[in-house]
Amino acid sequence: MISSFKYTNRSWTVFPLILLLFSCATYNTQISKYYELMASENYVNAFASLDNIKRLKTGRNRLLYLFEKGKMAHHMGLYDSSNLYFNEADLFMEDVRTSTEDIIVGNLLNPMMEKYKGEDFERFMVHYYKALNYLYLGNIEDALVEARRITLQSYRQQDKTSSKENHYSNDAFSLILQGIIYEKDNDVNNAFISYRNAADIFLKNKNSYFGVALPEQLQQDVLRTAMQNGFSDQVIRYEKLFNTTYKIRQPGSGGELVLIWENGLAPIKVQQDFFFMLNKDAGGSFFFTDAVGLYNIPFDFSSYEDREKLSAANLRSLRVAFPRYQEQPLYFQNAVLNIGGKQYAFEVAEDINTLAPAILQHRFLKEMSKTLTRIAVKKIAEEAARPKTDAKNKDEKEALALTVQIFNFLSEKADTRNWQSLPRTIFYSRIPLEKGENVMTLDLAATNGNPGKQVIINAEGRGELEVRNVSTIR
Repeated sequence: MISSFKYTNRSWTVFPLILLLFSCATYNTQISKYYELMASENYVNAFASLDNIKRLKTGRNRLLYLFEKGKMAHHMGLYDSSNLYFNEADLFMEDVRTSTEDIIVGNLLNPMMEKYKGEDFERFMVHYYKALNYLYLGNIEDALVEARRITLQSYRQQDKTSSKENHYSNDAFSLILQGIIYEKDNDVNNAFISYRNAADIFLKNKNSYFGVALPEQLQQDVLRTAMQNGFSDQVIRYEKLFNTTYKIRQPGSGGELVLIWENGLAPIKVQQDFFFMLNKDAGGSFFFTDAVGLYNIPFDFSSYEDREKLSAANLRSLRVAFPRYQEQPLYFQNAVLNIGGKQYAFEVAEDINTLAPAILQHRFLKEMSKTLTRIAVKKIAEEAARPKTDAKNKDEKEALALTVQIFNFLSEKADTRNWQSLPRTIFYSRIPLEKGENVMTLDLAATNGNPGKQVIINAEGRGELEVRNVSTIR
């Protein structure tokens, strides 16, 4: 009896240590100081605080560190510095591979211990911010490089989702941006191709793509650049597809401004728990079923091939920690640009608040199968550590089994990492400019009766296309 207490007590001695190692805190709460500073638009202090967050110093979180440093530097107007971070992030995503070490820690512990490789839409957003930085620096050549890299990233995305309907096979907003960059370089042919490709995405999806309706501005950009290229057949074709007509609109004497409005904060990932059991059908196939019977997910034998050790009887209850996106409060709900007595409205170009959860849902079954198999393997190890009735050193083995059980329970957590400072929604508008200095006001209407805000924007009319972005959180 004394021996039994000794070993059981020893196993509970390690409990606080395991609890410390595998806290249920999400990634957002782990970097809460930075998030609070960033959300209050205190970008200077937010930028500095990133260097004091130990979790972001680890190699597995390096990409997230680069994302956030690059974004904060962009907000501070440090465009060269911003691109230093984004260039490193770009290279990281190009070079990162799933290593043996990643597979081991991912299976033994949880996916949050693996290197973060970025969500698909986050990769496109790196090109967006890099292109903006280059345009602010007056470096059109490197902005064009980013435009071309958007095409390459689009090909990769299409290859990943070519056989899947209603999946994120391309990023329409990135193609709109690509068209704007080509147009700024007076490359009207490539501008038309980009605008057309963006419009085709909407048309293939019944004029709506992940929460974004086909923008009227995009329709007119397709028709205008087709006309400028002398593609009269394309003008007729797309007027019919859009159910609209080309509206001739002369730019101002000082050119035009494409103003991009980034509003709010993208959703963050939180953890949700599912409960499954392992079943075996008459044909000998193993599959997981959730408590309410919504999902039947096959056992993934690619990561566990020893069928002989698999027993449904021993795997009757499996808790699965899986991420889900949580919407962030929205402060500003609408904006109007006022210039020279005229008002210009904005259209949605990208809705990350809709896009991010949809992408996560599309890979739910695949990742849930992987996660369930990982947990099942842990359970099998747990059963193997459990002593038999007549086993020698039974007390010590019971303690070991209990330790394994505690370890498995506490180490099971969802990967709740994501690029925290991305906007919730991206809007844009095209405004004619007069020659010289143009002063305009962005009038922002807040939600729930909160006070609005007015942002003064200055743009120089030089007879060409200008691109600016403005970000509002609260």
